[in-house]
Amino acid sequence: QVQLMESGGGLVQPGGSLSLSCAASGSIFSFNAMGWYRQAPGPQRELVALITSGGITNYADSVKGRFTISRDNAKNTVDLQMNGLKPEDTAVYYCGGHRLFAISWGQGTQVTVSS
Repeated sequence: QVQLMESGGGLVQPGGSLSLSCAASGSIFSFNAMGWYRQAPGPQRELVALITSGGITNYADSVKGRFTISRDNAKNTVDLQMNGLKPEDTAVYYCGGHRLFAISWGQGTQVTVSS
């Protein structure tokens, strides 16, 4: 089973930037698509950005124009570049590998946007 591990979270001031990376222990082509999700305190996990195996991307309206998802098939990584960060972007960010009926999750990385 391919394992996912996120890195790159931290504390940043409003307006700042962070880059998150998701490293897979095997080929990311074992997934139909890769997504970045976030979960603020509470039960709901929100899809932030998605990239298919063919490179098609999709973003939540709240992050369009600020966040960019990309994948490196040779390195088996999926990155999320976050610019213009706002306090409401504060959350635990998770990498998700999509298969037909299930999503495989990483352990998450905390992003805090605060002055």
